[in-house]
Amino acid sequence: MKKLIFFILPICLILGFVLANEHTPLHAPLQDVLSLQSSNDSTGMLKPKEEHYKEAALIAAILNQHHYSDIELNDSLSSIVFDEYLESYDSYHIYFTKGDVTQLEKYRYELDDLLLNGDVSFAYETFAIFHERFKQRMAEIKPMLAKGFDFTIDEYMDAELPEIWYSTDEEIQEAWRKLLKSQALSMKLAGKSPEDIDETILKRYERYQNLISKYNSEDVFQSYMNAVAGSFDPHTSYFSPISAENFEINMSLSLEGIGARLYSKDDYITFSEIIPGGPAFKSKKLFEGDRIVGVAQEEDTAFVNIVGWRTDDAVQLIRGPKDSKVKLQILHADATVGSVPVEVVIVRDKIKLEEQAATKKIVPVEYKNSKYNIGIINIPSFYRNFEAQRQGVKDFESTQRDVKRILNELKAEKVDGILIDLRRNGGGSLQEAIELTGLFIPSGPVVQVRNADGSIDVGEDPDPGIIYDGPLAVMVDRFSASASEIFAGAIQDYNRGVIIGEQTFGKGTVQNLIALERFIQDTDVKLGQLKLTLAKYYRINGSSTQHLGVNPDVSFPSPFSAEEYGESAQPNALPWDQIKSTSYQPLNLVDKKIIAQLNLSHQERRSKNEELQELIESINYIKENRDKEKISLNEAVRKKEIEEEEARQKKLRADEEEDEEKDDTDLYLDEGTRILAEMISNVG
Repeated sequence: MKKLIFFILPICLILGFVLANEHTPLHAPLQDVLSLQSSNDSTGMLKPKEEHYKEAALIAAILNQHHYSDIELNDSLSSIVFDEYLESYDSYHIYFTKGDVTQLEKYRYELDDLLLNGDVSFAYETFAIFHERFKQRMAEIKPMLAKGFDFTIDEYMDAELPEIWYSTDEEIQEAWRKLLKSQALSMKLAGKSPEDIDETILKRYERYQNLISKYNSEDVFQSYMNAVAGSFDPHTSYFSPISAENFEINMSLSLEGIGARLYSKDDYITFSEIIPGGPAFKSKKLFEGDRIVGVAQEEDTAFVNIVGWRTDDAVQLIRGPKDSKVKLQILHADATVGSVPVEVVIVRDKIKLEEQAATKKIVPVEYKNSKYNIGIINIPSFYRNFEAQRQGVKDFESTQRDVKRILNELKAEKVDGILIDLRRNGGGSLQEAIELTGLFIPSGPVVQVRNADGSIDVGEDPDPGIIYDGPLAVMVDRFSASASEIFAGAIQDYNRGVIIGEQTFGKGTVQNLIALERFIQDTDVKLGQLKLTLAKYYRINGSSTQHLGVNPDVSFPSPFSAEEYGESAQPNALPWDQIKSTSYQPLNLVDKKIIAQLNLSHQERRSKNEELQELIESINYIKENRDKEKISLNEAVRKKEIEEEEARQKKLRADEEEDEEKDDTDLYLDEGTRILAEMISNVG
């Protein structure tokens, strides 16, 4: 169940639970809503373009015939599309009333047939209703604020999102009153005067109203097609012509800023990827799933609240020239109810390919009065310079080539063992993951790929040689995904090394980008693109990496559960399954007995290590507070919660500063090297 973060709530929440005024009935007749005219006027009804009919029918046909799953666009899926599309505008159920949804119910089991015939009228009717309800809510902002709030009484609002649509004006009024009260209370505790509170909230509404007024026909079509595509799986999506055209431009320009890819989720601008080697990555303070609440330039003292903004508009604000600074207010992915946004300052820069490259260091570790030199290889991503390869460059940049060189260097320096650090490695080139595995095994399969037609391709180690045959550990976390999971899974299946850390992300699907113009030749109009799931990854033992990812041999505590972050948290994610194991010969350099002993020793160290205990306590605190079901609207109670949270964050910041003075101590990496040292000792 999703939770509301109440200190900085999504703008759609703020705008939501408003009463209809006395001149505009809350349940306006559908025909009145649909009588809106100009598609370019902020008060008019948008209409589909001519090409949208062909595109919709084509997208429906491609999904039906070529998507990896056996799912068909039928009545059952039509119902999912219906709900997904309404949620795309109103995930908090604060604009559409139960009456509105009832009026649209006639479409629930008809969308499959309509889509296959290119009929997208449902999308535009729904948006028209949303737009009308939005204006009605906006009209009631000032009256609601004028009533004021009593912050001395004990009352609460639900932390969980509502599962039902509100039926009556009274329900909407009460929900809106509590929501607005929570916002006002947060500002009051931040030191704002009543006048400042009202002005701040009203300005947010005005800004959001301006954003909604800019919605055009293409925006509505893209939103609808994404609801259709997303009903098949979360990684299948549609890019409108302008989005497809600007995708690479936006991505390259964003790389010249903070080095992150962004998308809108529940009205928050959210990090979908932190680019290895970029400013955000180097800060060590930003992670996938973190949400941006506010943005300020270096010279600004006030933050611009960007909750509810479109991604393109947010990117324009965040982007800037090299060496300039941008300040971000962040709610981390693991933020609890009551969390205070943290400020992160980023120096904008370009990302150079060499900054994404694998790096090494050697750390001394003492275990049972013996000293070991552990070589650590950090791999931020599985990179491969495909353009240089196409141009025939002999020594193009490659993960496998860089790691091969590093391994030879570490062997020359006579390290006792090697730890591969894949934390925060979101994947990349599958071929690089296969070839990297080949550096540690003599030969054999590395991954299986099952195609939509049921055929299975096996990715084999192309080199029968082995570069490093010594003690090996691989460290992963919840952000290790895709190609990282292929490599870690293969090392585990071959019993080649010990896997240490957190359960990985669990993304086991493969997508390709399809230009729709390839299928429609008789048009001069630019069409969009469809990102389509066409295949699925399987480990050599037959297990899919979907959902499960890779479970480490020695597990570390994590604030991220599979249900809250990862593939399992994605709606409509394809299920885990298993195919036949391929033929391979385990190396058995680690076994169950060794792993059991490593776990026992790890637990003993955890119980005695004060720093690890503090980290575990912090993780437990996050989990406990994330599960809160109620949000207090009492000033004294809320103030106490804020003070406790601020004190906790102050201590964390102090600990971070102390760690920096201690040469940037990495507790988990330190423990990983101790585990590897113990394995070397026992095997030796």
